[in-house]
Amino acid sequence: MARIQRLSRGFSFSAFFIVIYTVGMTLATTDAGFSPGETDASAESSRYLIGLGSYDITGPAADVNMMGYANPLQNAAGIHIRLRARTFIVAEKNIANSGVGNRVVFVNLDACMASQAVTNKVIERLRNRYGDMYSEKNVAISGTHTHSGPGGYLQYVLYIITSMGFVRQSFNAIVDGIENSIIQAHNNLRPGSLFVNQGDLFDANINRSPSAYLNNPSEERARYPHNVDKEMTLLKFVDSEWGPLGAFNWFAVHGTSMSRDNKLISGDNKGVAARLMEDFYDQQLVEQGDWMVDWSDTTDILSSAIAKSAKKASARFLGLGSTGDGERPEIIHNRVRNLFRSAKGSRFVAAFCQSNVGDTSPNVQGAVCLDTGIACDFNHSTCNGKSELCIGRGPGYPDDFVSTTIIGERQFKKAAQLFDSATELLKGPIGYRHKHIDFSNLEVALSNGAKVHTCPAAVGFSFAAGTTDGPGAFDFKQGDPQGNTFWRIVGGALKPPSKAQINCQKPKPVLIDTGEMLHPYPWAPSILPIQILRVGQMVILSVPAEFTTMAGRRLRDAVKTTLIEEGGGEFGEDVKVVIAGLTNAYSQYVTTYEEYEVQRYEGASTLYGPHTLSGYIQEFKKLAAALARGESVEEGPSPPQLLDKQLELLPPVVVDSTPTGSSFGDVIEDVPANSSFTRGNIVTVKFWSACPRNDLFSESTFALVEYLGKGGNWVPTYDDDDLCLRFMWDRPSLKSPHSHATLRWEIPDTVQPGLYRIRHFGAAKHLFGSVQHFVGTSNTFRVY
Repeated sequence: MARIQRLSRGFSFSAFFIVIYTVGMTLATTDAGFSPGETDASAESSRYLIGLGSYDITGPAADVNMMGYANPLQNAAGIHIRLRARTFIVAEKNIANSGVGNRVVFVNLDACMASQAVTNKVIERLRNRYGDMYSEKNVAISGTHTHSGPGGYLQYVLYIITSMGFVRQSFNAIVDGIENSIIQAHNNLRPGSLFVNQGDLFDANINRSPSAYLNNPSEERARYPHNVDKEMTLLKFVDSEWGPLGAFNWFAVHGTSMSRDNKLISGDNKGVAARLMEDFYDQQLVEQGDWMVDWSDTTDILSSAIAKSAKKASARFLGLGSTGDGERPEIIHNRVRNLFRSAKGSRFVAAFCQSNVGDTSPNVQGAVCLDTGIACDFNHSTCNGKSELCIGRGPGYPDDFVSTTIIGERQFKKAAQLFDSATELLKGPIGYRHKHIDFSNLEVALSNGAKVHTCPAAVGFSFAAGTTDGPGAFDFKQGDPQGNTFWRIVGGALKPPSKAQINCQKPKPVLIDTGEMLHPYPWAPSILPIQILRVGQMVILSVPAEFTTMAGRRLRDAVKTTLIEEGGGEFGEDVKVVIAGLTNAYSQYVTTYEEYEVQRYEGASTLYGPHTLSGYIQEFKKLAAALARGESVEEGPSPPQLLDKQLELLPPVVVDSTPTGSSFGDVIEDVPANSSFTRGNIVTVKFWSACPRNDLFSESTFALVEYLGKGGNWVPTYDDDDLCLRFMWDRPSLKSPHSHATLRWEIPDTVQPGLYRIRHFGAAKHLFGSVQHFVGTSNTFRVY
């Protein structure tokens, strides 16, 4: 069993080289350490074909408003870590004719949520490439809910206001990344097995709306020890020949460790967790598949790794400074992690997926008033009546980066534990059911026999109050079932709600009647997808919203009961039902009926009225029954295709320039010549740069730290996907054609002593539209 201790803030892929093999390497025939032989992946148990893929979706690292907090001042200005689309495909092996049966695809995005427009475009591309093999029925696209990724990729007006409309560059980066990750997974399909494991993680989430949770029936609350779900469910993928390939897990915690003031693109805590786990388990330096890990002094391992790879790396990075012709340097196609490819095929893929995240928070110290330092008002999350002063604190407060790393690290450690101890083999058929539902007027039969309806979408007054993770402004507050006259007039100026809508949404006071606002195109969705994916005794519920803790529990229980009752013995108590939140489309929140009555942020953001959850449960039970009985379902109404109607108001990059006497890539602030640093020091270099929107550098890097290896070869060591290296970009003023890139390297405790340099890659746009790539290089410095 791998022994995992506390990770340093500077943990990186190179640190992975240092720690690998520290306790020793064992053969597959032994029972010590981590070994593919520990889990039965024999031909008899490998009834599936499995394939994993991963691709960059970082998108524009400048100017584009980030999706999540709706803060108009939170525009991207650099990279903390890159964003990725991670995919698994599982297909049935048809033993009778050696063919392939049913298959399912699950894509996990380091993005705030899925988008109907993105889903539509991805399915269109897959249909053009593979025919009917992949469709909206068996493909799920889910967001991790990071609030630090570029926005502008959703098709409804409400969700693209702060991004100045639709941002096609952001949209294309996500679609391209999803498509490429699915292509990789498809091409990687090989015989393999899946194992499932579950366990509790106690220190990574809290409930940010406990007063609403307490409104649920006491007898229901008594069934659960916590007011948020603590259970993580993990799938382990094992190739029949090569051994472990990756893991996907589901755990409910908001992607809000990075605050609303952060401007560096980041996968937040789940992105950090994925980066740590992939680096930890990556097999690229392991010629045999077995190892144990201990965080001890293993500097010689890194020296050996660098020596082995220096010749290959330097060849790939040849001609690093040859950029005078304006062509994109070949170097930027090869990121640090791409230099160490295993002969076995794809690298390890780890995805940290979202679940019923609605009322969870990673800010585990709780919400505290900025002005007094005491706890906020329990019911309204205010401080002296103001929401803006009530802020949730993460475990590394006041440093967002530390908090993000800690919560990510905690998820990683639990996932690694579940991965290493997974023994329950998934067995049974693969299946899926999918349907579109019009939630604007869905008839719902309640358990007491009453017939009710959902409503056209609308948000309430507490929607504008925000949450303790990111409060709103003005005099809005959570837990407000009344509203006030002034804001009612303001909201009514956009579209006054009808009397029927007001009555339908009660007790929510309608602030913006989004469901009935159709100009210039719809402001909010009415038709939404729901989906069930099945692999053996594992069932994934794809929901296009953020379900609260208790809402998710009710949905899971209802589906599990239906599967058992309707399955004719095929499903037992061992069936694992997980919720994949923010999947295939987005429609804000879903609370319980009782939580809706309280009208905190989550209730005010439950678009379709008090019976929204009952509608979801009703329709998912129908899907579950059809799946259990082997029956088909009607597809339902199609959602609108709004891509061609989108308004794009973000100004393009006009031109980049530097001051007279300077060139792109020139160093503005360098490290002193012949300077030395020690582990834990911060090295900062500032360059004349250009707008990162000119070239997204997908699957490449804006920043690189290099180590001087044997023979005078510079070896790439850290890039802009490492936690220790940040790429920060800025302009002197809003409309200035000049810009700077500041690269900040916090030297990890595990770094190899020696000579280093820092390099910046960019692309500058000339007045008439041509783009020229450039490279900047710092002085060489020594690290002890």
